[in-house]
Amino acid sequence: MSMHSPIGSTTEQSFMSQYLEALALVERLHRLLLDVIKDEFERVGVFEINAVQALLLFNIGDNEVTAGELKSRGYYQGSNVSYNLKKLVEMGYMHHQRCEVDRRSVRVKLTEKGNQVRATVEGLFSRHADGLQSRDVLSSDGIDGINTSLRRVERYWSEQIRYIY
Repeated sequence: MSMHSPIGSTTEQSFMSQYLEALALVERLHRLLLDVIKDEFERVGVFEINAVQALLLFNIGDNEVTAGELKSRGYYQGSNVSYNLKKLVEMGYMHHQRCEVDRRSVRVKLTEKGNQVRATVEGLFSRHADGLQSRDVLSSDGIDGINTSLRRVERYWSEQIRYIY
């Protein structure tokens, strides 16, 4: 006797609807995160930088990286990384210099102005973490469970991309 439910069963349909709900939540949360960051910068009177750029500066932090490393390290998921890096350099949020070994590659690092943006985002996230805990929205175990589940989905999707062809 099979331990699995038949294809098209209520259990499978229920899981599918829960999976689709989770996908929609992840997408909405990402957009909402960008809105929250945008609102924070409007609140502090910084209008020249967008939320994607602020998040990019936060993720780079004290590191010195190339555009390729930004994607491989998971710091940036967008397709227009070169555009955003160029704009951040032009606006004075980042320094850039050609790599000594590979002259085609450019390494970037935050300027003091970029570090101020990073600190603003870090302060916002710190306030959120405190609020989530103090209002009993999430516990340490709860956030750990979310992270574990999301890492499993990330691994599964990565394997699907890697081995599909």
